[in-house]
Amino acid sequence: MEDISAYIESGILELYVLGDVTPDERQQVEAAAIKYPKIKAELDAIEKAMESYALEQAIEPSEHQRNRVLNSLLTNLADDKIFTKARIYTDDEDAKVVQLPARSVNFYKYGFAASLFLLVISIVAIIGLYGRLKQSTELITSLQSQNQRFSSQVNLMDGQISVLRDHSFRFIKLKGTPKAPASALTVAWSPQKKKVMIDMEGMKMPANDKKHQYQLWAIVAGKPVDLGLFDVKADTSGMKEMKAVEQPQAFAVTLEPRGGSVNPTMDAMMVISNI
Repeated sequence: MEDISAYIESGILELYVLGDVTPDERQQVEAAAIKYPKIKAELDAIEKAMESYALEQAIEPSEHQRNRVLNSLLTNLADDKIFTKARIYTDDEDAKVVQLPARSVNFYKYGFAASLFLLVISIVAIIGLYGRLKQSTELITSLQSQNQRFSSQVNLMDGQISVLRDHSFRFIKLKGTPKAPASALTVAWSPQKKKVMIDMEGMKMPANDKKHQYQLWAIVAGKPVDLGLFDVKADTSGMKEMKAVEQPQAFAVTLEPRGGSVNPTMDAMMVISNI
């Protein structure tokens, strides 16, 4: 494993602890934990952290619910009239009321009390388990969201690296016009693949508003060709693929109404460069 820290930060260890991995991923994590003590230590730390989090977030039953159930239990225990007498009829015309043996009465009374007590304990346990389950579900959802973000970042970095390693790409630096002299943008163009990419992270362009978008143009045989739209925000990053083009003579970017224009607005040209 080339980079243990990157493997730990990928989020796979958290998903392993939660059981949200494939059999192959589980086998990979276990093999890595045996081979690398740092990964084993991180796994132990994650398990302890999740266990502590679940215990801290356990939901206790409300005082009102607990008092209500216990009061009901005490009321039934105090009502001896329920258990002391039973009506038994003989063959005679007149019915006689007889007393049940004290041992039998006590047995049923305390048996009922024990059952009710177990019911109370079960209700309390269920409420606690429900609270822990809810917290665990929220934690899993959060970890899955983080894992998706990590995956997107990794894919983005892979795309950038693939462009840098591909020697068929040429990098053209577009410089600012008098309208925006401080602006700059790098365009990566592959003549063999007819592929065009723009460096969103390294660009120096003012952020556009909601009514406008930037539009990339290629000058082909003296005519402008639309290569697509893009927005510039504070968190803009990565490489963005634009429309393909053959044999461009120059690249330029204009600020157009949202949705783009058929022809470039020349007085809104931000950056330009010949190839």
